[in-house]
Amino acid sequence: MSSTEQFTTRPEVTFAIAGVDALLLQFDQQLDPCMPGFLANIRQTIFREHGDVVQEVVPSYASLLVYYEPRLVRTYDLQQLLEVVVNDTPWLCSVWSVDTEAPGKLVEVPVWYFPEGHNTAAVNDMAAICKHTGLSQEEVVAEHSGIDYQVYALGFAPGFAYLGRVAERLEMPRLAKPRQNVPAGSVGIAEQQTAVYPQASPGGWNILGLSPFQWFNPNTEPMTPVQVGDRIRFKAISEAEYKQLLQAQGGQS
Repeated sequence: MSSTEQFTTRPEVTFAIAGVDALLLQFDQQLDPCMPGFLANIRQTIFREHGDVVQEVVPSYASLLVYYEPRLVRTYDLQQLLEVVVNDTPWLCSVWSVDTEAPGKLVEVPVWYFPEGHNTAAVNDMAAICKHTGLSQEEVVAEHSGIDYQVYALGFAPGFAYLGRVAERLEMPRLAKPRQNVPAGSVGIAEQQTAVYPQASPGGWNILGLSPFQWFNPNTEPMTPVQVGDRIRFKAISEAEYKQLLQAQGGQS
């Protein structure tokens, strides 16, 4: 098979009115590795072919929320246009490859993974992760950084990217009692997903390291460096490298 081998069944689309100026396109509800690229391609085509009437397209795990100008197009007519876009968009999946034709871009994110007993980190769940999974710290790092992740959705906080799926042996339940403050740059795991906290905030994910990567900057365009359909590859770095990279960008994750 080709590098764009099809892994899962193409989902059907349903439409729902989401306001006087919005249509919701809903697809399968499963966490499907083919979905982010599929939605990203649809979103790009909508802007390219119907940007005169469409104002914004917001992707999520398995849906697209399309905001449009109701004075320029009727809801029914727009739905017909969007159905054509969806039907003409190929259902392809080359998520874990380095295929240059894979949807989205590949972004490398450095991570300083905590040793199990490191006591200077404000939040460190590496020991709990090792105990729950039965893996050593080295094995946890190898599993977490050994695959590419899809950006499934952006939300919760500006720049917070939900990434999946983690290896099955790394899956961790959310904390029973969320923390009131998780430091910016904290790399966490919750169930089938992983993410990096772009700002200090409450959270219930299991923290295994810190990243100096900047996920949100209100002074840049776009303000977030990744979008749904992009891929993330974590790269293990030392504590010294982490501090050096953090200092180079002014101490802000």
